Amino acid sequence: MTEKRKKGLVIKSTGSRYKVSDEKGNITDCVIKGKFRIKGIRTTSPVAAGDIVFFEKQEETGTGIITEIKERKNYVIRKATRLSKESQIIAANIDQLIILATITEPETHPEFIDRVLVTAEAYRIPAKIIFNKTDIYSKEHIYKRDYLVSVYKKIGYDSCSISLLNDDHTGMLAEMVKNRVTLLTGNSGVGKSSLINKIEPSYNIKVEDISDYHRMGKHTTTFAEMYALSGGGYIIDTPGIKGFGIIDMIKEEIYHFFPEIFRASGKCRYYNCLHINEPGCEVKRQLEKGEIEQFRYRSYLKIFKDNNSKYR
Repeated sequence: MTEKRKKGLVIKSTGSRYKVSDEKGNITDCVIKGKFRIKGIRTTSPVAAGDIVFFEKQEETGTGIITEIKERKNYVIRKATRLSKESQIIAANIDQLIILATITEPETHPEFIDRVLVTAEAYRIPAKIIFNKTDIYSKEHIYKRDYLVSVYKKIGYDSCSISLLNDDHTGMLAEMVKNRVTLLTGNSGVGKSSLINKIEPSYNIKVEDISDYHRMGKHTTTFAEMYALSGGGYIIDTPGIKGFGIIDMIKEEIYHFFPEIFRASGKCRYYNCLHINEPGCEVKRQLEKGEIEQFRYRSYLKIFKDNNSKYR
């Protein structure tokens, strides 16, 4: 026997089991109904943190069965690490995305930032960039941080820097995520869990030190999980990501998701210019004059040449 169908929010997905919060805040462990597995969905799991679902609770066991997933307003997807699947939906129904980055210990490469930004642009999700660990930056690190902040601000992305260890940024961070569903992403060890602990100390999420050998963070977060915020809204903590494989994009449209390249493209000689070898390319002209940054253009070329992107 089951109770009547309930509406809920998926706050954690482990790939086969899900924690769902109903409209009263009660949390039920759920599985998905078998039909979701035979629809040919080429993802590691058809349900993600942030999904709105309907489920039926089993009175005998107290567990639930997800019977319907409401249409998503957006989602963030990346190439899956498992060879048997095509992609991984990290989270759904997001109001904004925050990339937490570091210049050192570990180093966040600009290509990683660009790949996340391209995905955010593709799904119309506003994105911000925060550089953490300023307390350990050398003069060289500060110079690089200032350069990247200036580049991304010029493109149109909010960007700032903090030290979660030494500075009190609690008020600023809390205001940044208030009343929004925020996806927090970044490499392992950049301080994602520490940032959430700063905003909501009651969660006391486990944090580990950087590996001395690899100078990379240890994976303390295994699955994406949503945390309710006392100021309103949710923040989604994601597993530390070493790479961000772009998927489900038409190759000829990738430049649309680099705002500065897209703006320049309107002045190209040919409407279908790909900004690689074509004559009369305004993007290449601005690149030569330093108006478009070389590292951003390299990111564009690497994504364009990625075999996982689709041709028209």
